[in-house]
Amino acid sequence: MIEPTVYEISSPGRTGPRLPELDVPEAPLPEGYVRDAEQLPLPELSELDVVRHFVRLSQKNMSIDTNFYPLGSCTMKYNPKVNELTAGLAGFAQIHPLQDTDLVQGAMQLMFELQVYLAEISGFDAVTLQPAAGAQGELAGVLMMRKYHLDRGDNKRKKILVPDSAHGTNPASTTMSGLEVVELPSDDRGNLDLAALKENLDETVVGLMLTNPNTLGLFEEHILEVTRLVHDSGGLVYGDGANLNAIVGICKPAELGIDVMHFNLHKTFSTPHGGGGPGAGPVGVVEKLASFLPGPLVALEAIVDEEPGLPFLAGPLAEEGPTDLHRLVWYTPSKSIGRVRSFAGNFGVLVRAYTYIRMLGAEGLRRVAENAVLNANYLKARLQGEGSYPIAFSDRTCMHEFVAQGILEGASGVHTLDISKRLMDYGFHPPTVYFPLIVKEALMIEPTETESKEALDLFADALIAIAGEARTDPDLLHEAPHQAPVRRLDEVRAARQAIFCRR
Repeated sequence: MIEPTVYEISSPGRTGPRLPELDVPEAPLPEGYVRDAEQLPLPELSELDVVRHFVRLSQKNMSIDTNFYPLGSCTMKYNPKVNELTAGLAGFAQIHPLQDTDLVQGAMQLMFELQVYLAEISGFDAVTLQPAAGAQGELAGVLMMRKYHLDRGDNKRKKILVPDSAHGTNPASTTMSGLEVVELPSDDRGNLDLAALKENLDETVVGLMLTNPNTLGLFEEHILEVTRLVHDSGGLVYGDGANLNAIVGICKPAELGIDVMHFNLHKTFSTPHGGGGPGAGPVGVVEKLASFLPGPLVALEAIVDEEPGLPFLAGPLAEEGPTDLHRLVWYTPSKSIGRVRSFAGNFGVLVRAYTYIRMLGAEGLRRVAENAVLNANYLKARLQGEGSYPIAFSDRTCMHEFVAQGILEGASGVHTLDISKRLMDYGFHPPTVYFPLIVKEALMIEPTETESKEALDLFADALIAIAGEARTDPDLLHEAPHQAPVRRLDEVRAARQAIFCRR
């Protein structure tokens, strides 16, 4: 049943709480700013009408707090509620970005320590918290790579190499940077094709953008050779950190030869992003790129004055934090590509990530990766064995996610979209579908480390039952969902002819 809008349940003359009587002289609003009821028809509701309306809406909402959300490549895991508690503390929630630095040293200390923690986790020498999301972090990273080459007087480099299994944002970031995308194929084991890489490496290549583990849920088996080849050609390696939760606490991207990488704080370090809320995409770099980072970063003032020191480097100095002899200041590196976000980034997400890292510690973060891989392989094995769902590159151990295919034997005419819609009737959010593009009828599933065995079994049971329905009653899938407030939607029309406001 569809919940009516507030305009449909509006009743003339009905009101909620009343404003107190004015204790100052009443003054008219400037002419031209006043609108009457015909020009601005606002709904008229009691407080109870409003409360019930929004509670009903919240109960219809599919969320990570209510349902299993196995979106491949999106890491929709549980967000510990202590994160919300810390992000809501008055000292953080009521802070203003224009306050004097002497009044916000506590918040800056949190940001400084988060820079250090991310550097330690990834192996990079410096981190900026500026970018507001992973895609913006990518753009910042590619701009830094380009500026690095130009700063050395190397003007020939115009190309970025991108595997065909990459996130769509990789070629988009490259194009926005004014560079040319060269797509490289995957080999028969799902890795970047080494022969194609060698064939395309020359003095015109700015670098390679590589996701590891990749979007097939596979660890790049030749990662060390890949990064060596790119470096030997004078290029740089960008790491798409979207899938960091599969290796966090186990290996450091910088030690694999990655030069620059964004973190998706809203994925790896909680704060699920599926609701369209804010994210955060900090970027880490090796030392030779540190001078190009977007600012401002948080730095220790006493170190800033020392040339050519990098005040945001991780290490003993960073661990000291502010003392009577130090204070935290905003700092922009000398060759910075400039600011990419207003103020200092999405601070609320930074607080949540900081809390998550501090709560888990080094051992806990490693368990995150271990459990993510264990859960994905358990689910993969059940679907492969009992549901007869084909699995792309099934002979390899998957990492935190895997790609099943909606191609069921004895169920011709049933597609991935039908399977995903039917899952809604079983109470599950559909997985990512038709991505990566190189796998036919892709169902990209990421169970995350926070789901229990019971939750995984319920999901597997649902997919196995749907496979049976596809063979005996395919129309049941073609007409799904049956239990949702609205049935099968014209998704293309909804995307292209969106109506955001009823009146």
